[in-house]
Amino acid sequence: MEITMPYYSGFLCAVPTKNKDAYIASARKAWPIFEEYGCIGTVETWGVDVPDGKLTSFPLATKKTEDETVVFSWMVWPDKTTCDDAWGRMMEDPRMAEMMDMPFDGKRMMWGGFEPIFTAGSAS
Repeated sequence: MEITMPYYSGFLCAVPTKNKDAYIASARKAWPIFEEYGCIGTVETWGVDVPDGKLTSFPLATKKTEDETVVFSWMVWPDKTTCDDAWGRMMEDPRMAEMMDMPFDGKRMMWGGFEPIFTAGSAS
């Protein structure tokens, strides 16, 4: 029996602070679609203690402006194959096309996929 590890896809972006409710609504609308395609969990976080840095920081990475807040989010997939397959199929799903009117500047969003190398406590 092959044991698979969960796979995480995550992203970082800067959202106009006035668009917080619109961002939450967008995330809630997207969740059933992600779940339908195999995502087993998601976490959306709104930055409350995200300091500016001199060389690197979340605000620098997202080119955050004074009227924006950093958002850090991730999705949990059963494995990388499920994630890769889901993203390919979701990009063809008309419901996703309807969601492309994002409440933030998607050009400054960064994302990636991650395999766990260590987990402990309730995160594991």
